[in-house]
Parts: sequence; C-alpha cells; structure tokens
Amino acid sequence: MPAIASITTTLQRFTMPRPWVPEAPWLHLIRVDVVDDEGATGSGFTWTPTIGATAVRALLDDDLTSAAIGSSTEPEVLWPQLWAHLHEAGGGGITTIALAGLDTALWDLRGRRAGLGLAELLGRRRETVRAYGSGVNLHLDADALAAQVGRWIAAGHDAVKVKVGKPDVAEDLDRLAMVRELLGPDRRLMIDANQRWDLERATSALERLSVVDPAWIEEPLRSDDTAGYERLRQATDIPIALGENVHTIHRFRDLVDRGVADVLQPNVVRVGGITPFLQIAELVEDAGLTLAPHLLPDLSGQLALALPQTVEIEDVEDADFVAISAIDAPGPVAITGGLVQVEQRPGLGFTIRQQPTEADTAR
Repeated sequence: MPAIASITTTLQRFTMPRPWVPEAPWLHLIRVDVVDDEGATGSGFTWTPTIGATAVRALLDDDLTSAAIGSSTEPEVLWPQLWAHLHEAGGGGITTIALAGLDTALWDLRGRRAGLGLAELLGRRRETVRAYGSGVNLHLDADALAAQVGRWIAAGHDAVKVKVGKPDVAEDLDRLAMVRELLGPDRRLMIDANQRWDLERATSALERLSVVDPAWIEEPLRSDDTAGYERLRQATDIPIALGENVHTIHRFRDLVDRGVADVLQPNVVRVGGITPFLQIAELVEDAGLTLAPHLLPDLSGQLALALPQTVEIEDVEDADFVAISAIDAPGPVAITGGLVQVEQRPGLGFTIRQQPTEADTAR
C-alpha cells in the first residue's frame, strides 16, 4: 500500500468581490500538496476567512507532517490517528481545520489514481441538488438588501437566507417583511443570527420574527451553549439550524442526542475534511434530521450528489473559488437556475492557485 512521502503547504490570501466584513476583505486558503512513495500526487486545501491561518499552517508543517510521513495514504485509516495525535492541542478548531488540508489532498490523490471525481468515487446517487441564495448582508441598507434578494430570485433560487441581529429587532422585522414580500409566499426564507443573541433575546426576537414564516433560525445562540439551545428549542416552533461552528462528530452526536436542532450544518473544512464529514452525514441521516452543508459549494456541491440524503447547497454570493480567483474557471461546480451542476473531473476537480502572497513569503 502506498505511503506518504512528502507534504508541502502554501498559504495564500484571495480578495473577495463582496467582502463579508469591511475590515477583512479576503479569504485565507492553505494549499496542501501530497506525494506518495510511488510518485502519485494529490492537492487539497484548508480554509479560514479571518482567524488563525498561520496557526493552521504551522500545525500542518510542524506536527501533521512529521506524524504523517511514511503513513498510509488511505484517509479513513490515517484521519483518526492524526486526530488523536493533535488532540492535546484541542479536539476541534484549528486542529480539525488543519486536518482538512491533508484529508482533502488524500481524497484528491485517491480520485486521481482512480480517474474518478468525488461523486463517482463515493457512489453517485443523483444528478443534481438545489442551492439556496445566501450572503453576508446585515450591513446592507434596505435598498442593497432588496437588490441582493432580487438577484437571487432572478438566478432561480426558491429559498434564500438573510442575516438578522440588528440592535433593535424592529429593524430586523422591517427588513424581513420587505424580503418576504419580494419572495412571495412560495419561496422559503431562512434567517441567520450568527450567534449574536443570548437566550432571552433570542426567545423574544423569534416571537416577533415568526410572522415572516422563517424556514429556520440559524445559530441564534453561541454554538457552545447546548443547554441554552435545549431551552430555546422548547420556546419556539421555528426550526433551529446549528453546526457551522461545531467541529467533531462527538459534538454533533451530542446535539442529536439532546434534540436541540432540526437542521445540522457541518462545514467540510471545519470538521476536519471529507472523511469526518461523511461520518457526520451518516449520523444525521440515521437521526432523521436535515443536513445542510455549510459554505464551500466547490466541494460540498460534489459531495451532495453521493450523500444518502438529499440536501440543499449554500450558494453565497460571489464567494465560490472561481469568484475569488482561487481556482481556474470554469470550476467543476456551477449553479444555474438554482440547481447544482457538476462536471466530473478526477479527484477534487480543482487545484488552488499557486500565488504566494506576503503572508506566505514572510514565513
């Protein structure tokens, strides 16, 4: 069985056409290249918008590389060993984000060896899935928000997600009422508080916002506050979505067992890569809950074609890898008429550009 011969990393920063926050108009991507002892190669990545990119790369360079060299290239074999190796630095967070870089590179290597894309490699179950329109829009004024929603409707999305969490919930309600009017009664409207509320404020806000018929409320509380979610789950009829800031299958199992969420949203990078993502998807399927992969349509759009459950993909405006010039156009995943279309290419189907930046050359 082939073994890992070398691992190299490159830290890069790509500017976003529509920044998520004004003070950080870029995304950090760490490209991870693997060569096995037979000369086969794989190229993966890990990702963090604003926090921790240099720390993630240091874990890859200093700890994961030394532990992985000479080990199996089979990701299902290697991942639990490396997670145990890094656990002293934390069970999740920058440790799992670092693991994702190597894990995605190993899946790319496997796919290239087999000449198969991810969906075929895993066993394709469907031709396409739907995508919903999404964006970071709490800072937008009413006219800009209306224009964004109009673009999503024109693009064929039958569901959209809008941020909430203004200092005065009355402003949230006014904005959502406008969005609901634009969408009409048949399109779904999801709302996302991005962990801005405590239990008391979440409870009172959701009572008022329920008039716009939200399909779900995402992260109303801090993701760590499981006890708070238990109480909120009893206080509202609005489905609760949670998971983009949950990092391990153990935490997802805890959320499932305690019944605190209706929709679970693993981010394929933050949970440690494709290997643990597939395990979490199986957990959610067995629990009869809804899976909604968080961000990264270039990867999650491909995985969605092979998952046991049908999922919707999050289409964040101008944030895919082609839009930020992180990969060559066209990418393997395109979203047209609200539907995900995938061109099958070996491995991940894309390679992060090699464009060293100041953040990289300063190391």
